[in-house]
Formats: sequence, C-alpha cells, structure tokens
Amino acid sequence: MDNKLKATEEQIAYAKLLDIGMKVGLLSITVTFIIYLSGLLTPHIPINDLPKYWSMPVKEYLHTTGIHTGWSWLYMLGKGDFLNFLGIAFLAGVTIVCYMRIIPILFRKKDTAYGILAIIEVLVLVLAASGILKAGGH
Repeated sequence: MDNKLKATEEQIAYAKLLDIGMKVGLLSITVTFIIYLSGLLTPHIPINDLPKYWSMPVKEYLHTTGIHTGWSWLYMLGKGDFLNFLGIAFLAGVTIVCYMRIIPILFRKKDTAYGILAIIEVLVLVLAASGILKAGGH
C-alpha cells in the first residue's frame, strides 16, 4: 500500500511555472544589479548620495529626490537604480501567471469552485498591482 501523497496536475503545472518564473526573475535581478553597480546606466540617485536620504521619512525622500509613487518607476527604467525594479515586478507577477496557468486545468477537471476561486485570485492580484486602490500610509 502506497501512503505517499501525490501532487495533482494543477499543483505540478503551478510549480513548474513558478520554478521557471523564479529563475528568470532571479537572473533579471542579478543582471540589472550588475548593470547598476557597473555604472553602465547613470542612477537617479548617485550611490555616494544614498546615506543622506536613509534617515528621511518616505514623503520627504520622495519629494527631495523627485520620485513619484506607483508605477511611475516605469518611466525611469533608463536609470540604473530603477532598472532593478523590472526583476522585482516580474517576480511579484509570477503568482498571477501561475494561477492563470491552472485555471483551464481546474475547469477541465470540473473543479468549478476552485476554478472560480483562481479567477477571483487573479482579479484581486491584478487589481492590487494596478494601483487603482489606494490604501495604507504610502
């Protein structure tokens, strides 16, 4: 008698995609950090100036440096210190892609409740990432 638990098809599909996404994201973060450290792209804030900003409250820091919140970092990808955000944003979005990958599997298996929950999860994550909802102190 085999007492070992076996992963379901959707668990395996999710895990395989998550593994690929994690590796791509880690590679992206590594490459963009090397670009930042090498000085190939000029940073928005010079590395030597960073210590003077560390003790500032967030609002003061943003105002002083001319940085805007939300998705405005996309407009600053030409700066070495903002290029790093690409890998971070990619990693943050991998979960959404993984859920989207398993939705057809769940419906094919007639697992409607989980399929609907996965759709809701995708919608909630996309809405949260969109910046449409404003909450918290930022």
